[in-house]
Amino acid sequence: MTSKPQKAAKPETVNPPVVEDPKAAREQLTFTADSGASRSTWFSGILVLVIVGWMGSGFIFPSEDTDTVTAREEPAPVAVAVETSVAEVITQFYQAEGQALPDRDTMMRAETSGDIAEVLVRKGQDVSAGDVIARFDPTSNQADANRVAEDLASAERELQNAQQLLERGVATADRVVDARASLASVQAEAIAIEQAADALTITAPFDGRIEALDLDEGEFVSAGTEVGRLVDITPLTVAIQVPQQSLTRLSVGQPATVRFITGEERTGTVTFVGTSAAAETRTFLAEVEVENDDGAIPAGISAEVIIPTGEATAHFLSPSIVSLSAEGELGVKTVNSDDVVEFYAIQVVKAQIDGIWVTGLPESVDIITVGQGFVNETETVAPSVGEQS
Repeated sequence: MTSKPQKAAKPETVNPPVVEDPKAAREQLTFTADSGASRSTWFSGILVLVIVGWMGSGFIFPSEDTDTVTAREEPAPVAVAVETSVAEVITQFYQAEGQALPDRDTMMRAETSGDIAEVLVRKGQDVSAGDVIARFDPTSNQADANRVAEDLASAERELQNAQQLLERGVATADRVVDARASLASVQAEAIAIEQAADALTITAPFDGRIEALDLDEGEFVSAGTEVGRLVDITPLTVAIQVPQQSLTRLSVGQPATVRFITGEERTGTVTFVGTSAAAETRTFLAEVEVENDDGAIPAGISAEVIIPTGEATAHFLSPSIVSLSAEGELGVKTVNSDDVVEFYAIQVVKAQIDGIWVTGLPESVDIITVGQGFVNETETVAPSVGEQS
């Protein structure tokens, strides 16, 4: 049996042995304890213990003596000037701009149609109630009156005849009824013609002045046509518009002073206060009646109305010392008995050229007049007596 030849074994690589240098082995480093390094470690530990002990000594053995803390000095109070104000009783007024209107103002119209026969007045003339302004030509009306007079007499005779025949038994009751109906119809026509005769005269409905007249003799005018304007300015009526918040201050019968743009000044009386606001302005109409017997004040001019509405206890202030609070309220700053600033909200009840009258303050109060812009409420100040700026 033939054996399979075996592969030759691969020779192993053998590293050569490392031969130590005898001299290097003899010079190998050796360490020994360093006494200096040990002393540094001990010193650091002792120092840490000392610091910790010093820090903790304040808790274990608190010091009885404490350093005095120097407090921050408070700022000196702000110097302000004050003025003592004492409330006074004043009369309150409602003031408004208005317009002088005639007491009565009407357009005169023709009540019938026809030709104008005569005009008895001229424009600008003063007339009394019932005065004739113009007359129509009465010819047509007179003819109608004559005709109806004959018809009326005939209807009356017919009724009498019917009644007599009924009494004799010749006529029936229906004939009498028809005669009475005919008479009533003629009588109605006669009344209409009589009223038409009255309409032929145009008269003044009240005392006044002819402001416009559009009539000429011989002119034909239709019924309902405006022929003139009559105005009564004795007395005058001054109309004003009152805002909602002031309506309760006015009432009928209150006296009023009216200053007209012409320089005239008259006294008047409130005669009307409206109860329904205008939709556009939300204001109420009020009227003041002013005597004008001499007719010196014309209608249509502007006027200022001043109405006293009551009394109030108020302080007189200069507007320059009024300020606003943080909430936006109008008021003034005052100083109380402890020299502390206080703020009072105020309401202006009357304004003048030189100042305003206000309510909302105590009866007597020290008001800051100089320096109010540099101090706040609850702040202590150094007040000194001054004057209102």
